[in-house]
Amino acid sequence: MVEEIRLGDVVLTRKQHPCGSSEWTVIRTGADIKMRCSGCGRVVMLDRETFLKRRKKLLTRGPEPEITPELQRRLDESRAEMTGND
Repeated sequence: MVEEIRLGDVVLTRKQHPCGSSEWTVIRTGADIKMRCSGCGRVVMLDRETFLKRRKKLLTRGPEPEITPELQRRLDESRAEMTGND
């Protein structure tokens, strides 16, 4: 199962950053995860697998992604293609 990672998630890492903070905010998702240190503002990009290994705990959840009518239409089309239904 793929665990959902949202923009705005605040996570606690297993090791502290050199600035002393262990809290990071997710600012980009995809194959790579970009996050910003809550202590010093440093931005780091990690591949998804490394991010999941280094994350200790989810502190706060980011907002639920908004599904626009256009996005919903594209999702429906993708599902229809995958199942072979038109």
